[in-house]
Amino acid sequence: MEKYSQYRDRGSGIAPFFPIPTQPSGLYLPFHIFLFLFRIPILLTVTLSYFIILQWLPIGSLGKKASLWLILGTPGIWWIDLQIDGVRRGSLAKYHQTRLPQPGTIIASSLTSPIDALYLAAIFDPIFTASYPSTRLVHQISLFQALLRAFAEPQLEPPPNINLCNLETLIQKHPHRAVVVFPECTTTNGRGILPFSPSLLTSPQRTKIFPISLRYTPGDITSPVPGSYAAFLWNLLSKPTHCIRVRIAESVYNNSQTAASAPRPNSPNGYNSNFLDTLQEDISSSSETLLGSEEGDGITPSERRVLDKIAEALARLGRVKRVGLGVKEKLDFVRAWSRQRRR
Repeated sequence: MEKYSQYRDRGSGIAPFFPIPTQPSGLYLPFHIFLFLFRIPILLTVTLSYFIILQWLPIGSLGKKASLWLILGTPGIWWIDLQIDGVRRGSLAKYHQTRLPQPGTIIASSLTSPIDALYLAAIFDPIFTASYPSTRLVHQISLFQALLRAFAEPQLEPPPNINLCNLETLIQKHPHRAVVVFPECTTTNGRGILPFSPSLLTSPQRTKIFPISLRYTPGDITSPVPGSYAAFLWNLLSKPTHCIRVRIAESVYNNSQTAASAPRPNSPNGYNSNFLDTLQEDISSSSETLLGSEEGDGITPSERRVLDKIAEALARLGRVKRVGLGVKEKLDFVRAWSRQRRR
């Protein structure tokens, strides 16, 4: 793997784009083959039935969620380990309205697998969006498009002739739905948090933003490499069960506009200000390598603090670190990986 060393984060050595190897089946290989052959026709049937027929019928939100849970249950995704910041186990009912995403809020989710979108749809019935590193606008997409994007190559620029809008407009258009944003813009293997798109900065000041981290056990059902349909299906359907570890952080507000409009105190020119007054500025400037590296200019320090807070929350929830590799580096990695696979 030395030839891919440039696709490791320089500070931590984390490689967020490498596929996670699957544990050998060994003596259980016949059983795994049986599970795969038994489940794949069932999964294809229930999936196609939902996306072709059921989602267009007036079965209501409850009927759609039940259908999505049937899709999740087919490969054995039954175990959900849910934890919410500030809520003890067994006391969720007391904090349901304030600690969980509700209609009119924004979900800033990690992106590692197509299961991410499927789970979020089964729980929150949200509006999905696609973000890009080069713009603050988002593209509203369907659940099926969100699933396909988990296998697609990352994009630095939005495709031409698509309708883009900001999050504030989208929330006003769909006040009874939550909105999902994948700020990393592309999938990873779950071992690091990529630099964020600036799309979250278009959220209204009073709208709650909930960072949500989704991790899987076993971890080989992630799709960091585009087009890995066969490997994903095998890893998903040949194992008896899978567990999703869901972590929801406390809500964050986009107060960057308020901070930017507040008057700044005059900087003192004395002995005490030589180091301490510039320390925070140095910290902020060093964090620019981890946020919006593809759109280096146009993000104010107060906006960076908002993105920093959300990114740190996702890193803490997932027990991982933030890395300096972004969409551009993943595009280079995919090209190098594809060339190596052809040889």
